[in-house]
Parts: sequence; C-alpha cells; structure tokens
Amino acid sequence: MRLTRQVATLTLQIPLYALGSLAVSPGPTAAQTLPPRASAAQVSDAHLSAVTFRELGPFRGGRVTAVDGVPERPHTFYFGSTGGGVWKTESAGQAWTNITDGWLDVGSIGAIEVADGNADIIYVGTGSADIRGNVSVGRGVWRSSDGGESWAFKGLAEAGQIARIRTHPSNPDRVWLAATGNPFGKNETRGVYRSDDGGEVWTQVLAHSDSVGAIDLVVHPENPDVLYAALWRGERKPWTMISGAREGGIYRSEDGGDTWSKLGGGLPGSGEDEGGLIGKIGLSTSPASPDRLWAMVEAPEPRAGLYRSDDRGDTWELVNDSYGPRSRPWYYMHVYAHPTESDVLWVMNSGLFRSLDGGRSFQRVAMPHSDHHDMWINPLHPNIVFNGNDGGATVSFDGGQHWSSQLNQPTAEFYNVALDDAFPYRVYGSQQDNSTLSLPTAATGRGVSLQHWQSHGGCETGPVVPRPDTSDVVYGGCFGGRFARADRATEQFRQIRPYPQAQDAMPESELRFRVQWNFPVELSPTDPGTMYYGSNVVHRTRNEGQSWDVISPDLTTNDTARFGMAGGPINADVTGVEIWSALLQIQESPHDPDEIWTGSNDGLVHISTDGGTSWDDVTPPDMPSPSTLNRIHLSGHRPGKAYVVAYRYRMDDWAPYVYRTEDRGASWERIADGSRGIPGDWPTRSIIEDPVREGLLFVGTEFGLFVSFDDGESWR
Repeated sequence: MRLTRQVATLTLQIPLYALGSLAVSPGPTAAQTLPPRASAAQVSDAHLSAVTFRELGPFRGGRVTAVDGVPERPHTFYFGSTGGGVWKTESAGQAWTNITDGWLDVGSIGAIEVADGNADIIYVGTGSADIRGNVSVGRGVWRSSDGGESWAFKGLAEAGQIARIRTHPSNPDRVWLAATGNPFGKNETRGVYRSDDGGEVWTQVLAHSDSVGAIDLVVHPENPDVLYAALWRGERKPWTMISGAREGGIYRSEDGGDTWSKLGGGLPGSGEDEGGLIGKIGLSTSPASPDRLWAMVEAPEPRAGLYRSDDRGDTWELVNDSYGPRSRPWYYMHVYAHPTESDVLWVMNSGLFRSLDGGRSFQRVAMPHSDHHDMWINPLHPNIVFNGNDGGATVSFDGGQHWSSQLNQPTAEFYNVALDDAFPYRVYGSQQDNSTLSLPTAATGRGVSLQHWQSHGGCETGPVVPRPDTSDVVYGGCFGGRFARADRATEQFRQIRPYPQAQDAMPESELRFRVQWNFPVELSPTDPGTMYYGSNVVHRTRNEGQSWDVISPDLTTNDTARFGMAGGPINADVTGVEIWSALLQIQESPHDPDEIWTGSNDGLVHISTDGGTSWDDVTPPDMPSPSTLNRIHLSGHRPGKAYVVAYRYRMDDWAPYVYRTEDRGASWERIADGSRGIPGDWPTRSIIEDPVREGLLFVGTEFGLFVSFDDGESWR
C-alpha cells in the first residue's frame, strides 16, 4: 500500500514532545484512544499506524543533488533531495509533489534518470554523492514504470552512494550507473554497473578497488556503445575528508561497458604526471560536438581545472584553471554541455558559472540560492534549464535569466530544533545552508505561511535557543564558534562568543578552544540567565554572554594525532565540520543545578555534581571508541536517571547505541543494540522521554522514529 504525507495531528492519546528535529502535539480520536498508562502489549500496530504528523514548514527548499526532466513534456521535472526523497512537478515548478514517500526506505537521493524514449520509466539511485560529513548513506536502486506512481526495488543495496544513472537511448531496460560507494568505509561494490533487463540483474563492468568508486558517467550522443566514466576516491571520517588519490581518473568503453581503458593524453595522473594525485571529476558531452568531452578535474596545482578533448578522450587540453568554478571540488565539480551550441557549457560550484567561448572564460549566473549540484538542459528546448542547489530546485525558461521560486518545496534539513513558551508556541530551527528561523504552531486564516516566519541570530548550523522567560530574546550560533544574542523587541544584535577566534581555515593544533560545527548551548532549566557553551571545555555565563568562565578541564580525549588541517590529499575542507575532540552535548539536571553532563564527538561522557568544580568520566564502558555522543537526555522523573545516544556510522559501524543509567553513570545498560526492535544497521541520533509518563521514550534513528513503552526494553 502506498503511503502519502498527511497533514493531521497525532491520534494516540499519549503526550508527545520534540525529538531531535521533531515536534508534534496530541490530538486523540475516539477510535484510537488508549489507556493513559497503556503497556507495550496494549498498543497494536493499528494504534501505531494511526500516528500521523502535521507538517509545520517552512516550505522553502533544502539541498537538492539530483535533477532530471522530460524533453517532450517541458513542464515536467523531477528532483531528488538529500533527505526528502523524490519530487515531481507537472507545472514547471509552480507546485511539487513527493512521489517516493511510503516506497523508498531512505530519503537521500543521488541520481535520477528518466529513460530516453519512455518517460514513464524512471530510475532512482539513493545516497547523495556530494558527501558532506552528515550525508545519509544510499541503500540501492528503485524503478518506476508509471511516471512515479509506484516503485520497485532493483537491488544494489550495498553499493553506497549512487552518483549517476544513464539509459540506452532506444532501450530503457539497458541501464548503466556509477556507484561511488560507502563514503564511510571500504566496500567492493563500487564502480560502474550495467543491467540489460531493467535492473533485475546488475553486472559490475568497471571496478577499481574497495576505496575508489565511480562519480560520473556519460554516454556518447551518437554511439551508445561508447561510455565515459570518472573514478574517484572520496571518503569521510569524523575528523577529516579524503578527496583524491593516486588511483582514479577517466575511463572509456567502446563496447557498451564490457571493457574499459584509462584515458591519459594530458590529464593529471597520466603521462609525465603518471602516478600523480587526481581527485573528483565531472564529465559532459553533447550532440553539438559528439566527440568533444569536457572534464572538470580536481588535481594539485597547477593541473586542476576544466579540460577539453575533441577526440573522444585520446588527448586533452587544460582550457581554464580559474579557481571559482573548481573551488571546494569534493562538494561540487559537475559540468554540463549545451545540446546545440558546442562552445556553451555550465559548471556547478558555490556559484553557477556559464561559458560562451568554449570554457576560456566564465560568467557567474544570478541564482535564487548558492551551492549547485546538478543540472538538466532540455535537448529539444535548450533554453529550458533545471537546476538543483542547496536551496532547492529551480526552473528557467529563458536560458538562466529568470528562475522559478524555491519557496514551495518543504525539503529543508535542520541541524537543531527548539520550542519556546509562547502561545501558540513557536518552533525554532537552523536550516542547512540557510538561516535560523521560527514559525508558530498555529495561525489564524489559512494557516502558517511566509508572513509568520521570523528570522533570528545564527546561521545554518545553529544552535538556536529561545530564552524561556521572554520570546523576544533568541540566542543563535553559526559554524566557526560564532554565537550571538538577538532581541526582537529592541532590535539589538550582539556577538557573545566566549573567545574571539575563528575556527575555520585553521588546523586544530593552533586553536585555543575547539568548537564543533554543531556546537552545544544549554540554558539552565532553573535560571534562564545561566547559559553553557561547549568547545572542548565548558564555558558558563550568568549575564547573557557579557562575560564567560571556563568551568571544566578538557572533557575530550584530546586526540592530538588527528588535529591537522581537515581534508586532503589535494584540498582541505576548512569550514569546521571536522573539528575533532569537541563537545556536542551539555545538559544541566532539572533536579539539581549543580549537576552538569557533557558528551563529546570522540566518545566521552562526563558529569559534575558540584557545579563544575570537579568532573568524573562516566562513559559507558562497553561503548566502542570513538563514538559520537549525539544526545544526552536527563530524566525529568527521577534524579540520577539519564539516557545517552551515540552513533558510529562514520566509522562504518551502523549499529544503534542507546544507553540508560539510573545512578548518574555508575552503571549503564544498553537499551538499543539491534535485538530489541531497532534494526541492527539503523544508527541512532536522538532520544527524549515523555515529561508526563516515565519510561515512555522516543528515539530518532537515521531511517525512522521508534517508541518504547517500557523504558527501552522493547522498541516499535
């Protein structure tokens, strides 16, 4: 049965509160009423299936990494987001409908291909291949034969991120795809695959190693037996990013993928540069010049830039080494050739760039949002251009002069969510590559809309923390440790970070305090004037940030061996995402203001029971190291009772880790280990306990939400 998104309230008569990035409210119906103290045995599958969620917004778009369109239907487009599945429009972007909810078991999309010759056949590859540190892993390929009305799983669940899918121009059952692989570990199911029966059976036709996968794939415009593939080593660890190796490069097949040869002729990593480093590569070709091949290449200076071959890849010329179109290559690096004009091409990067002279020069195109990941140009109507970026998907019908709105796609990804005490209460969030905002949970008239949104201090990473005794004051953070106080009533905004040192573009060994990309801030539940800020130590203020005290030693492993500049071996990632040995959690007990807990991204849990004078390491002894301590929740029902949630998927360990203590960490029980209802390969991210009923728990995982009615003994 197909499930669709519904707008409704929760139909179980059980109070629910925010879980990670989730905020819902109760709304019982007579048919689904349960006893207030219902046991797990009393809650049937029918009760759970009656739970629905009301979407609050915002309806502005989030990160899009895959797009495609239908040449013969110029108003029909598809996009894939990094967390919200696949969406379709038949009105040129005026309205969008999700077409994969209830079908796909993962929301991260890496590739979409509408089959040439049969627009009702669509292939979708999961797992975004623009691998941010928080990217969700892919879990295979899906196919629709009815324009997205229904979907069938087509295997390759272990292939990891799928970067590109291509179909034969006259046979939609002949399919090739580029599998980048697991971004967090080694796997041999990387490379180029082919299917001759619509995805029923896949053959790995190009494989390099367990760490080098395929990042792009193009088919010759006139001869579908000629294929070009780009191979790349891309990998993420909690403390670094790897882009490039001595292996990789561009490969060509002239027999539909049966055999391949590596191309050289002037490319980095070949000829006199044999054995040199080569990184991420974007490829494109065009009917306007069928034997011309474009390649946007990451490589050490001075070899990086845009390359062109006019002989199917036998020889290459570096035509442009400008930094703008090739900056931060692991996140962008795609190139698209115009279908009818051989010297016109587009390059995706932080900006969208266009060349009219064969790549010799580029002009930046004005866009609704930055950070561009994919593009489709209608081959029959080349002025129709479809773009996917970090703010959503947008359509142009005049070659890029004007673009459709991105304020109609509820696909935003949020790092943090918070609630205030207003009536109706407002929900606050920090949206990836956007800003912090809040919106009410109810509104008169036609409901919550753009006019009800409010912006606040901070940026995409957050945290965002409303002061509970006045909804006018909101504290907001931003990457690099930036932190500010915003007062809507007085229109005052001031920076209040504890220490004025930027965290980006510097190796950790040179930082006095290590502040994570998503650093923690905690307001005291008993004194709203007391606030905690986490670096590798705990900072505390009692005057809203006018002054700060350090109240702890280093509460991390201080893993100095991993304190270099993040990234490499070609380019660094200097945004602060990989700041290592830093705190992610600070919690003050609701029962005792002298009891403070911390959790670090390298796997330590600490507690102070004397207001920060002394600290004890209470890390669960059987928790593997390093683990990312993503959430600590202190029970409001019983002093000394706490829950911690960790994950290790970035260490290629996909197990759930949830622990419970009732004695302030002197002993722990693991209550999520793959045997109690949460699958063994679903990493856990967040937890909250119901404030009315003790032991009623909600856990957020990478792929779904779970509830326990018995304090974690079992999960549904």
